[in-house]
Amino acid sequence: MGYLDNSIVTVDAILTKKGRELLARGDGSFRITQFALADDEIDYSLYNPDHPDGSAFYGEAIENLPLLEAFPDETQIMKYKLVSLPRGTAKLPILDLGYSSITLKQGAALAITPQTLNYLGANQTFETSGYVATIADARVTGNFNGVGINTPEAEALNSTTTLGTNVSKTVIGTTINISATSINTLFSGQTTLQTTITIIGRDSGARITIPVTIRKVNQ
Repeated sequence: MGYLDNSIVTVDAILTKKGRELLARGDGSFRITQFALADDEIDYSLYNPDHPDGSAFYGEAIENLPLLEAFPDETQIMKYKLVSLPRGTAKLPILDLGYSSITLKQGAALAITPQTLNYLGANQTFETSGYVATIADARVTGNFNGVGINTPEAEALNSTTTLGTNVSKTVIGTTINISATSINTLFSGQTTLQTTITIIGRDSGARITIPVTIRKVNQ
């Protein structure tokens, strides 16, 4: 990881772990259909309307902020994506999963049904396009899929497997189903496995990340 030269306009594009996995298949499943923009490095409090050199310099400090090179870790980069909300929106939408953290015993299953608060004038609602859910380490799950959204994109993501490698997995649905692995060898003498799950509203852009703990019970 490093910094980009922000004295010139630079486009720094890389493939994510999932993108590299799809590209390696060589079967045409790697297709770029969407993109997202984020402003992780920007500190808007540095905007200075009292700059002595006038309005052309109000954002000078922001424009000179260092920009990170792209790197494929969705838990650390693009955490603050840019979204379009209806004019007059007074509150940013937030997600409620019903859990601040998740702890599962080996083999146990859980269905997560996210709800979006403060969106489209409703205190609580479900998003029509569903939710994107990413588990940071797919090895700790026996099953991780989404249901309720039947688009080709959602079905393709929900049907992918990670072949036991230490990579993330992303699914789409209105309900996210997760079950804990029953494989003992992953624990390597430990009694728990740790990872995180990140869920993003596909319409609102609201995002939440919570820790996930898998407890060993099989000897």
